[in-house]
Amino acid sequence: MDYTYDIKMFKETFESEYTWLNGFLRNVMRFGDNPALFDPIKNQRWTYSELNRECNKFANAMKKSGVKKSDIVFNQLYNSPYFVFSYIAPQKLGAISNPANFNLSPGETAEIINHNKPKVYIYDSAITNTAVKALKLAEHKPEIIIMADYTDSYENAPEGHIKYEDFVNNQSEDNPPVDFKPHIYDEVLRLQTSGTTGTPKGIPLNNINEVLSAHDVIMHFPLSPYDKTMNMTPWFHRGGIHSGGITPSLYVGAEIIIMREFHPKKTLDYVQKYSITFLIGVPSVLGLLASRQEKHPKDISALKGIVTMGSPLEKQDCIRFQEVLTPNIFNGYGTTESFWNTFLRPQDLPEMSGSAGKSCTDDEVRVVKVYEDKKAKPDEVVPTDNKTEGEIIIKCPAKTTYCYINNETVTKEKFYKGWMYTGDIGTWDKNNFVTIAGRKDDMIISKGENIYPARIEEAINMFDKVNECIVTSVPDKTRGEAVVAYVIPENDDLTVSEILEFCKNSPNLSKYQVPRYFRLVDDVPRTATGKKQHYKVKAQAKEDLANGLLLRK
Repeated sequence: MDYTYDIKMFKETFESEYTWLNGFLRNVMRFGDNPALFDPIKNQRWTYSELNRECNKFANAMKKSGVKKSDIVFNQLYNSPYFVFSYIAPQKLGAISNPANFNLSPGETAEIINHNKPKVYIYDSAITNTAVKALKLAEHKPEIIIMADYTDSYENAPEGHIKYEDFVNNQSEDNPPVDFKPHIYDEVLRLQTSGTTGTPKGIPLNNINEVLSAHDVIMHFPLSPYDKTMNMTPWFHRGGIHSGGITPSLYVGAEIIIMREFHPKKTLDYVQKYSITFLIGVPSVLGLLASRQEKHPKDISALKGIVTMGSPLEKQDCIRFQEVLTPNIFNGYGTTESFWNTFLRPQDLPEMSGSAGKSCTDDEVRVVKVYEDKKAKPDEVVPTDNKTEGEIIIKCPAKTTYCYINNETVTKEKFYKGWMYTGDIGTWDKNNFVTIAGRKDDMIISKGENIYPARIEEAINMFDKVNECIVTSVPDKTRGEAVVAYVIPENDDLTVSEILEFCKNSPNLSKYQVPRYFRLVDDVPRTATGKKQHYKVKAQAKEDLANGLLLRK
């Protein structure tokens, strides 16, 4: 290709040096004595220089044990210093950090180990039993197995495992020599997504994805070297590590306050004590924070904002959070594959609450037609009338690699012509604000009508006697499928008759959308990041119907 200038030096420099790790190392030089990481439980703080030295010890220990470019470093860790070390140190060797949910069963963990074939497996001592069982089940055996004993509950690691402190003992604190040629397309992070079926898929992210995911957060918060962030959700998922987590915070020079496990009282105590400027969590977590703040108020005036994602933010909740916690509420929508892709800023709220916002600065989001036997083309958009439903598709080359690891079939299903087909159903308006209706694979077809659970859930949640609900379906001879609502009562005296009457009179529900079956429950199934698991409750509903546990209207 002909260019109007000599591209050689730019190309070589950009492609080999524009990496997340180099951004972090720049901060080690310019902010070396500034705080980078603080663990309130251990009361331990690392400056940027100290954090780099600790990561170097881990990297040099792995290098000495034979870890090299493109090797997988698999971890199941709570939010902890070890998670940060396991994110940064592999990048110094050209290896790939592969975090996964610490709540997975031994069988699920073994499945990921077999799929990704890690050379290193590092786990939190709190899940030692799971790790031991998973390794027995797995056909692939990692060469290096490390127990991060955060609680100091084990004097010795299980046989064949080594404690983190013993592994890094006496290792050099110097940056390891770079014996590989870095490239912006090199995979540095591999996330796992459960999707809607529960089957994990490996999602590769490269150097440029990490840099531009960091930039996305930095400009949307905005985030600066003077901020202190705390993510109330686990770091092992995209929203955890990227939305105010390790990736943007350490890239911009901010400080991370570690929250190992969410607790509303502890969160508010930390905000007051450590002057945290940004909190990140799902809407259900914000509800718990608001309740605590209303009863036991703390000085949280240091907060510049709270960023929420994972589910829509309903208007009544939004107003409450703005009044009780901070007027600066942000809400993002996206996927593990593509991070967030639409965004609601404080200026959009509460007016546009309930919607997912409009596309982020570097992204494009459309709503296209839905066909039973094929994908719609990217230009087959539905009208911008906020009524006509279609599938939400996303173009975000900055933040995705457009593929899954060793899964060509699903890759072809989800990615097409530079777009990701999310499987989410929604509408959009003339200003391109997108509203989520539900998922294609959660869709209920009853008497020929397409019904999306999210719409019914939002309507039922408006009842002041309802705390939360999840909607699914069961097979029905005359309807094909019948709608089922599992409801968590706000009050002990709530009855099914009251819920039914509320639904019948709701202006937000059509007659065919009113649930036919109900069950009052104490909880609904969720992922570790707070998302409702409709596929689990769908299986449960079928059993409950057979066992006579569903109440019929």
